[in-house]
Amino acid sequence: MKSCGVSLTTAAVAFGDEAKKMAAGKASSDSQEESLCLSLEERQTLRGMDSRLFGFVRLHEDGARTKTLLGKAVRCYESLILKAEGKVESDFFCQLGHFNLLLEDYSKALSAYQRYYSLQADYWKNGAFLYGLGLVYFYYNAFHWAIKAFQDVLYVDPSFCRAKEIHLRLGLMFKVNTDYRSSLKHFQLALIDCNPCTLSSAEIQFHIAHLYETQRKYHSAKEAYEQLLQKENLPAQVKATVLQQLGWMHHNMDVAGDKATKESYAIQYLRKSIEADPNSGQSWYFLGRCYSSIGKVQDAFVSYRQSIDKSEASADTWCSIGVLYQQQNQPMDALQAYICAVQLDNGHAAAWMDLGTLYESCSQPQDAIKCYLNATRSKHCSNTSTLAARIKFLQAQLCNLPQGSLQNKTKLLPSIEEAWSLPIPAELTSRQGAMNTAQQAYKHHHPNTEPVLNHSQTPILQQPLSLHMITPSQVEGPSSPAKKTRTSSQTKNVSDNWNSGQSVSHHSEQQQVYSLCLTPQKLQGLHKSQSSCLSGANEEQPLFSTGSAQYHQATSTDFKKRNEHLTLCSDSVPQKVADSHLSSHVATSDGQQGIIFTKDSQPSKHRSFVPETSRHTGDTSNGSADVKGLSNHVHHVIADVVCSPNHGDSPNLLISDNPQLSALLIGKASDNMGTGTCDKVNNIPPAVHTKIDNSVASSPSSAISTATPSPKSTEQTSIHSVTSLNSSHSGLHAVNGEGLENSQSSTKVDPPLVNHRSTSQIIPSMSVSICPSSAEVLKACRNLGKNGLFNSCILLDKCPPPRPPTSPYPPLPKDKLNPPTPSIYLENKRDAFFPPLHQFCTNPKNPVTVIRGLAGALKLDLGLFSTKTLVEANNEHMVEVRTQLLQPSDENWDPTGTKKIWRCESNRSHTTIAKYAQYQASSFQESLREENEKRTQHKDHSDNESTSSENSGRRKKGPFKTIKFGTNIDLSDNKKWKLQLHELTKLPAFVRVVSAGNLLSHVGHTILGMNTVQLYMKVPGSRTPGHQENNNFCSVNINIGPGDCEWFVVPEDYWGVLNDFCEKNNLNFLMSSWWPNLEDLYEANVPVYRFIQRPGDLVWINAGTVHWVQAVGWCNNIAWNVGPLTACQYKLAVERYEWNKFQSVKSLVPMVHLSWNMARNIKVSDPKLFEMIKYCLLKILKQCQTLREALLAAGKEVIWHGRTNDEPAHYCNICEVEVFNLLFVTNESNTQKTYIVHCQDCARKTSRSLENFVVLEQYKMEDLIQVYDQFKLGSDQYALSLSSSS
Repeated sequence: MKSCGVSLTTAAVAFGDEAKKMAAGKASSDSQEESLCLSLEERQTLRGMDSRLFGFVRLHEDGARTKTLLGKAVRCYESLILKAEGKVESDFFCQLGHFNLLLEDYSKALSAYQRYYSLQADYWKNGAFLYGLGLVYFYYNAFHWAIKAFQDVLYVDPSFCRAKEIHLRLGLMFKVNTDYRSSLKHFQLALIDCNPCTLSSAEIQFHIAHLYETQRKYHSAKEAYEQLLQKENLPAQVKATVLQQLGWMHHNMDVAGDKATKESYAIQYLRKSIEADPNSGQSWYFLGRCYSSIGKVQDAFVSYRQSIDKSEASADTWCSIGVLYQQQNQPMDALQAYICAVQLDNGHAAAWMDLGTLYESCSQPQDAIKCYLNATRSKHCSNTSTLAARIKFLQAQLCNLPQGSLQNKTKLLPSIEEAWSLPIPAELTSRQGAMNTAQQAYKHHHPNTEPVLNHSQTPILQQPLSLHMITPSQVEGPSSPAKKTRTSSQTKNVSDNWNSGQSVSHHSEQQQVYSLCLTPQKLQGLHKSQSSCLSGANEEQPLFSTGSAQYHQATSTDFKKRNEHLTLCSDSVPQKVADSHLSSHVATSDGQQGIIFTKDSQPSKHRSFVPETSRHTGDTSNGSADVKGLSNHVHHVIADVVCSPNHGDSPNLLISDNPQLSALLIGKASDNMGTGTCDKVNNIPPAVHTKIDNSVASSPSSAISTATPSPKSTEQTSIHSVTSLNSSHSGLHAVNGEGLENSQSSTKVDPPLVNHRSTSQIIPSMSVSICPSSAEVLKACRNLGKNGLFNSCILLDKCPPPRPPTSPYPPLPKDKLNPPTPSIYLENKRDAFFPPLHQFCTNPKNPVTVIRGLAGALKLDLGLFSTKTLVEANNEHMVEVRTQLLQPSDENWDPTGTKKIWRCESNRSHTTIAKYAQYQASSFQESLREENEKRTQHKDHSDNESTSSENSGRRKKGPFKTIKFGTNIDLSDNKKWKLQLHELTKLPAFVRVVSAGNLLSHVGHTILGMNTVQLYMKVPGSRTPGHQENNNFCSVNINIGPGDCEWFVVPEDYWGVLNDFCEKNNLNFLMSSWWPNLEDLYEANVPVYRFIQRPGDLVWINAGTVHWVQAVGWCNNIAWNVGPLTACQYKLAVERYEWNKFQSVKSLVPMVHLSWNMARNIKVSDPKLFEMIKYCLLKILKQCQTLREALLAAGKEVIWHGRTNDEPAHYCNICEVEVFNLLFVTNESNTQKTYIVHCQDCARKTSRSLENFVVLEQYKMEDLIQVYDQFKLGSDQYALSLSSSS
């Protein structure tokens, strides 16, 4: 990894010249000039300081010297940049960004990083830069950009020294984005890492337990919490919060036992939590809720009062107090409490609903209507339709009342307008005043220690990290009177003779969206990009936008004027005006949560330690967690699932205190703006000159990556690839054998520099040819491992991290968005085996092909796959069942039927073929009965055939019927399914499960569902959600019948657009279940093929095609994957292999293992395919030799292990990347012969010196060398045969 530690040679020379000038006679400015001169010792100290020290160095009191030095360095750099008019080395801006980041001046840091990005062509090689950039985005809650920056670091350098910090932050952000699977994986990766971190292992374990709770996996969460309580030396605040979570779970969740028992356990846990941390306002609030639920009103009120005294006043608390007053028939007191709640949070739907109910009970319908309307306007209102009906009912009542009847009637309560001006209770104002005073006092006091300037030190003990679940009551819009203070008055105390009255239920609120809440200080640092080139409906945005030529020259005085325009997305960004050092609490609803970081350097004795979560509802999980750590950057974070993923523009910072320097950091428009179209390739805009490495990736466990631009893109790209992939080409070459005709390039013109860096010392992968001999390869690897273990990229220029393709340009006209589906009609067996059929199906221009009449032409006995035959053959065979909602095929609604969504969730269970067959038959019989009933009622039969839009219109307001889909039924066992599998051998070779021309037949082991057959048993409405096949392989699907299936297909070129839609809808393109909204696709100019698959039809899905399917009738389907021996298939498989690694997703097809098997078994005549495979072999051969020598040089023995026949490829047990040849196995696992494999990076994170690991070798280098040398391009263009070595 390229270090970001900038050589300060240029600075030293410049600063030295300044010193000479001062000595020459500029005595009048001696003091000022001397302050800009860095000594040799200072320069040496600064050389080791970059973003990797963030959170590990202190800048206050005993660390004040470091802070002073960093401030001096910033002034020196800024002075030099001004004098050079910005024409300095790009590394100056990078280092300036690091210094500002360490000083926590995030706006200046982002400005400097931005300038470095625009000047440095290979910025992605600089891990420290990407890490610092990610930290800045994380601070500004720009999670979309932070995730990308952190993923870039891990992809380019998996052994990055701050990988643990990255995994921790990725876990937090993915949790906020509801991508729980990714969140759990990154938390686990952080937990196994033995490197220092700003959070302890106990705190990371808490987040994992809390993640289970958020997903409503309460049994797992309870086990994890209880296991955490058994740890020795558990910090008191962590213990308090764990007990708080357990108490709230027993109160709210469906755990075993009657209500009295659950509440008893809940109260016990909460009391223990308060004993561990008496100042936790959240625990007191939850205790009050528990007491209230069992009728102990006085205890509940006391607990609520304690909550207000111990923490910042909460809308939830005041709403709960209002409920207590209302239960006791004290409407005036209830009114006051509700008003407090809605003034603290103007969008608190539950408080508005409770207030409306109160007014309605007091016969004041006009005020009730106003409250209900306010509730419906809240983005967190979960029962809008019910409220709308209630509002209509009340309005109808008002219309029927005699005129003047309301005016003449005495009101029991003040109107809502009058109540709004009532004085707020003294409890609240006194607490607010104390908080404000505490904040002012805090600003001048910070903890500190002397810094230790290295990258392996122990993190400093700083402020706690408040990780909460946020309630709607804490999210204020721009117009909210958040934390409004008014004249104080004393509320009435609850009388001692209160009786337990009827309960007033809290309205359940689902937190539908989160708000991206920034403090005014953060908002000052951000503004929306003005450049039209950087925005587009379907385009990825850059790491950060460089903006257009019209830059604002910001000053400290005009920030206030610009505040209203500073946003991260198209929606207005709510501001959280609460004091930034206060610990806020969060509540979760339906498994969603936010996180809040409190910008705080000093732990307060009144602070709760882990997320304080609260929901003003009776069925939500508590997300309280205020965890210590993530030092120097703890700040408010509330993710917005609508706003934050809508990443139209990335933050673009201006420096207000020096407009001239701001302009230099941002750069002149002429420096950055290119001509041409607004298309972007690989997430980088023309404004910063696209930088594409059209070569294969060189990361430890992969051989190749093809980060190539879309073929239709008109973007000009600058190629920084490995040199000369083929000696017959001079200059630039594409990995896939495509020459210069497919590689567009442009010259990037940088402004003149003060000092030019020397050329890169990285050795090019090849200097002459793609086919060096093995002897040349090994010679190049000699003696590279003398200094220890290296990343596999040591010999090869790194490639930029993969990016999804942008939408093809120019966009298709609207009348071309429903293209006809390519279909072939077969009449006889000869048609099925006609060679052009194979060529037509595998042609990349045809994303899908429907071969109609295949079963009849080949006389296939599809009855072998009928439900009846399956039951007779193996009735107890396992079936995976997905419980889904029956919906129109072209639409996808939320469970309430109120809005269209992309998320398409289903519950998973298991049954047997016999039981599912019963369900399938009963479903059919039920449908027949319904049809007969309709006929007997003399209804027209055409009513049953209404269009899907009509169906959806009826179903929008009603619940959807539940159906069950039998999926992933494994038919791989040749003994159980001999007749069925033999029947499939009648198919043409190119669609068979096993054939010499099928790449998946050369994997050497079974991959269920890919090189084996899977069966699907369906009832009408059964859905296979949107996806691409694993590793972009082709797929074959045959409808057994008797019913039809409807297919939706999008070409591979557009998968990047669908990936963007998934991100905007908080979905993981690879792992989540989603059903596209056709309206969204058509608006984005995405073509959709739509067709019906009838019984006996074969659907061929070409490589990379996106598709989703819904059953029209009762039917069975069989499917498997095929890998045609083409350059296109191999290229797309490798691209997905790299993208999976970038996304931390396991690739089911081990492409490295497969490539070596292909080299052994197949003679390739396609030059493009040959070059790609050969390049893969070259990279892996270099990696194996380099790593082997490095291990031996470090004194680590490599033990011969070998391979058995049909042994599967190996994956890292931790990160799930493919591990080839050299397996890192724990000593214990090796002794027990269980062989739990690790990759090198995960092994070193677990044990730095590998003392707990043995290294097993599966291939002799001589064998790999022989395979590499013998793999040569075949002479016959169409020949394909097994080599004699197979």
